[in-house]
Amino acid sequence: MVAFHASALDGIARNSALPTPLLLRLLAFDGGGGRPPRDALRRGGLAGQAVGVILAHPDPGVRIDFALSARAEAVQRARLADDSSPKVRVALAYGPDRLPRTTVEPLPDAVCARLLDDPDPSVRAALLDSPHLAPSFVASMAAHHDPAARRGAVRAWGILSPGERSALLADPDPGVRQGAALRECRGDARLTAELLRGPESAAEALRHGLLARTDAERCVAERRHLEALAENPSLPADLVERLAVDPDEAVRLAVSVRPELDETRRMAIDFTADDFDRGDGVRWVRDGSADPEVLRRAATSAHPLLRRAAARSPHLPPDLLRLLARVEDPVLENLLGIHHPDTPEEVLMRVFARLGGTFSAWMAETHPRFPREGLAARYADHPDGNYRRLAVRDPAATPELIERLSHDPAVWTRQAAVGDPRLPLHRLREALLVPELASSAGANPALPEDEMAAVMDRAGVPA
Repeated sequence: MVAFHASALDGIARNSALPTPLLLRLLAFDGGGGRPPRDALRRGGLAGQAVGVILAHPDPGVRIDFALSARAEAVQRARLADDSSPKVRVALAYGPDRLPRTTVEPLPDAVCARLLDDPDPSVRAALLDSPHLAPSFVASMAAHHDPAARRGAVRAWGILSPGERSALLADPDPGVRQGAALRECRGDARLTAELLRGPESAAEALRHGLLARTDAERCVAERRHLEALAENPSLPADLVERLAVDPDEAVRLAVSVRPELDETRRMAIDFTADDFDRGDGVRWVRDGSADPEVLRRAATSAHPLLRRAAARSPHLPPDLLRLLARVEDPVLENLLGIHHPDTPEEVLMRVFARLGGTFSAWMAETHPRFPREGLAARYADHPDGNYRRLAVRDPAATPELIERLSHDPAVWTRQAAVGDPRLPLHRLREALLVPELASSAGANPALPEDEMAAVMDRAGVPA
């Protein structure tokens, strides 16, 4: 296995024990001889003085990194709204990447409004694409002068006033009118019929719109967007039965996850669930992910896609979580490990054992409920270095064991041991000078302050 080499300075940047004076020194690169490591810019709980240094940094890349920090407070990131670089404002407008188990605080509505009127079109576009906008701001865009903003406001259809909905349905921009109609058609068969005549809107209208029987029969006869039609909640029962035996497997699968079917009828359909399908497309479960009754129906189903869709919800009650944890389904276990805060230890361990080195295994290992006690006794002498690394997690691991593991043949085990505060200081100092261990050693919270300063000296960070 090839080690990832990073410098001791990179480790210092993410060291939780880094004192404020050294952090300020690390942040104060002038932009000519270098720039701060990214982890220094994306730390949580930055003091106001540190934020001020970042905002004033001459390198736009530094300010972009801060704009994309999921750990920074929204009011701190918001101070970049008037930054001189459009690229910085684009980063601010879109915000951090969305990751499971990570919550990003939305920017204040007033700041979003300024970004929406930014003179640079790329900033405006980035804001409208952002996954972090507060619903209140999305709804406020209904009366904006830019048609793109009004199209975005349609996403907040459920909280718009009747007057705002009517205005969007009669909007002078055809894209806005179509987006609004696709929301309103869920209770309006006339609107649905109109949307069926448009090639861009037909499939979505068939999926969600209130259907007149004649329109539904015609689409079945013409075999038009049958997979979308099979999801439609207003599809007459006899047409549902026809699609349940359709020759197209994708259509039968779409019918099989309809919410009104009982288990006997659902499991009588000849469907095949893909081994990698995570149930994202089961909209009624996704939309009801906080509804106990929806979750119970999905989690207790024999249909693998319904169970997987339920596993994506962080709101599973304990009995349903225990039920799903007993199901032999690797995809379901992965989803529990990624999305659920109370996933049982044994599930997380199975994911790690099966998928070591993958994103799902990493999400399992970093889960707050991943096991710790007893790992040293079980794995310190395991033939697989990926397991020996787990011994470092055990609170009962001794300094002698940690030091031994810091010399392990497997680089990932050595790195884990070197980052542990129980590592004896003499070995920690040695590791700072070993390329594949330097970053882990620099991040060790037991590293003395004078050693951190020495790392900065060697890296050329101005005092």
